[in-house]
Amino acid sequence: MKVESRIFEIITVFFFIAAIVYTVLTHEVVGIVGLFLTGGLSLIIGTYFRFVSRRLETRPEDNPEAEVSDGAGDVGFFSPGSYWPITVAASAAILGVGLAFFYVWLLVIGGVLVLLAVGGLVFEYHIRPAEH
Repeated sequence: MKVESRIFEIITVFFFIAAIVYTVLTHEVVGIVGLFLTGGLSLIIGTYFRFVSRRLETRPEDNPEAEVSDGAGDVGFFSPGSYWPITVAASAAILGVGLAFFYVWLLVIGGVLVLLAVGGLVFEYHIRPAEH
């Protein structure tokens, strides 16, 4: 995660420098605020990645002398056939349409569907603890 945090720290510096230059050259408030907020958001992400990288063991991506074979092996578990991602996408589309046309009833339906779909995706492989 050190590589990712470094990338976001560089992006943070760029946006703050761009915001300062933009402030000096123009006095347009919305662009100035947008650039400073973008720099702040990238600072938040970079800081999070930096804190997470301290808790993880060194990955091959963080070692400059690592070989390609060092990253071999299982990456994680990926569901072979889950319908929940398409359900999340469809419910997010319903929510987006409700937001675009500002249909409050569709916003409520879309919000409930998004919550149900995300809950289904998160708890798809959750196994209930064994009862004694």
